[in-house]
Amino acid sequence: MRRVALAAFLALALAPVAAAATTPTAPVYDSKGHLVQTPYAPPNAAELTKKKAADIFLHYHKVSAWLTHYPHVVTYDATYSPKDRNWTVSVTSGAAGEVAHGKVDDQSGTVIEAFTGPQVAWGMARGGPGAFGGTKINSKPIWLAFCAAFLLGLADLRRLVSLRNLDLLVLLSFTFSLWYFNKGDIFTSVPLAYPPLVYLLGRTLWIGIRGRGTPTRPFWPVWVLVAATVFLAGFKVGMNIEASNVIDVGYAGPIGAERIVHEGKAPFGHFPVEDDLKPCGPADANGEIRDRIQTNGRCESANPQADTYGPVSYESYIPAYLVFGWSGKWDRLPAAHATAILFDLLCIVGLGLVGLRFGGARLGATLAFAWAAYPFTQYVSSSNTNDSILPAFLIFGFWLAASPVKRGFFCALAAWTKFAPLVVAPLWLTYPDWRERRSAIRFTVGFVVATLAAFSILLLEPNPIHAVGTFWHRTFSSQINRSSPFSLWDWRQYHAKGIPDLHRVQQALEVLLVLGALAAAVLPRRRSPLQLAALTAALLIGFEIVLTHWFYLYIPWFFPFAAFAFLAPARAAAPRAEAPPEREHEVRELVPAG
Repeated sequence: MRRVALAAFLALALAPVAAAATTPTAPVYDSKGHLVQTPYAPPNAAELTKKKAADIFLHYHKVSAWLTHYPHVVTYDATYSPKDRNWTVSVTSGAAGEVAHGKVDDQSGTVIEAFTGPQVAWGMARGGPGAFGGTKINSKPIWLAFCAAFLLGLADLRRLVSLRNLDLLVLLSFTFSLWYFNKGDIFTSVPLAYPPLVYLLGRTLWIGIRGRGTPTRPFWPVWVLVAATVFLAGFKVGMNIEASNVIDVGYAGPIGAERIVHEGKAPFGHFPVEDDLKPCGPADANGEIRDRIQTNGRCESANPQADTYGPVSYESYIPAYLVFGWSGKWDRLPAAHATAILFDLLCIVGLGLVGLRFGGARLGATLAFAWAAYPFTQYVSSSNTNDSILPAFLIFGFWLAASPVKRGFFCALAAWTKFAPLVVAPLWLTYPDWRERRSAIRFTVGFVVATLAAFSILLLEPNPIHAVGTFWHRTFSSQINRSSPFSLWDWRQYHAKGIPDLHRVQQALEVLLVLGALAAAVLPRRRSPLQLAALTAALLIGFEIVLTHWFYLYIPWFFPFAAFAFLAPARAAAPRAEAPPEREHEVRELVPAG
């Protein structure tokens, strides 16, 4: 019995060895050359080795070109996915961290995805013409049609070589930068944005200091400009409804409105997050599950970093939210579309009113057409962001500039939308003459009233003092400390050889901007509407130049005032309400005593 048990034990122990010995590792043929057995291969086994996959990726032209900026220690890692049958390769270099990331197809040995530099951490840096605004506005026919309409409608066609035409071409020249951005070439797109910004800064400063615009002769009749504006406005609305998308900035609006109206909370610190919350939706292409059960019990799509704007940015979405609501998901978001359309149209109407007041029907038609035809205003509308809200408030504040209270009110609304207009507040405070104290006091009253109204939502929180701290942390602190590859100033984060560290230059320019804002408040001593518009544009452009995170959606912030400075008559007339104030004390006739 013991012998039988011992034999059975040995048979079981040696069975795997025997099986391994009989399992072929190469094709088996009989004596006649016929295939009788094939080697065993695990399902989806890797054909490439880890080193081979990494070598293929490291020698890919895009990756190898970027790695020349890292001549010292570079390490890599590669992991194989049997499900997708590809290798994920990650390349790191010391303090720079991950400098390249991509995928290699295991069967063909080709690189199917390669991201370098900013593209590793920033999805928006990877290119793709439809990421912002959808494919229609980014298509060549549509974009160039807007450019052609803008140029033909506003150019001085009698004098092709003129300063006015140069101004218009520079305004359109951001297109070259955008083209490279859509290709994912950030180190080309970013530098190309600064020459037009610097030119526009110089031109608006020159007009603001001299107080004279560019003499030109009108070409198109007023009715043609009005008809074209109406057509373009309808076309823009149609594009927004049928061929646009909503990016995270636009998605933030309905979230904030819902928090204020439905939950009775300030938006700051209460946006939907992922964290370790329970999933309630499918994973996306990258395996990320954005839909989570939030602390309010709702299934909502995460947008954790979008509570970084001013309170007015979210309050402006309340009317559309009351009409369309919000499902909790990052879906079609009709409230975001409606708000973007509304403020886009308000900018057109507002510029028409500005032109009527300061230059008559021709200037009104010209400015309204300029906004309707400028491609970057449609870029904002098609992205459904909050970037038309800020200029809309400033436009109406400029239209009502003769009233210090209204001017201050709208300046505050714009400032508490996206903060940039704070840089023009001193200029608007002292308009038209810094010696008029009553005007400054009235402006301050309007500014304070709008500020209190905007920040009243903080009273919805149980502890308003804590809510103020949360607001500061989520907005100003977040914006000041953020890093971004979309300007010249923060490329030091890549620790790459040959890429300069311009952070000190940025700091120096920030000081100049503050000094310029203070100087514009008192110089020139008395300013015309043309000078107010030109200096407003100059300060906003200066603000954008020093931003760490700059983007094409910000161009419409300064565009209305640059357009006024370039397109208004050489001396834009002030309305009657802005005539020099009479002396406070009547000059009495001297009579002899006695």
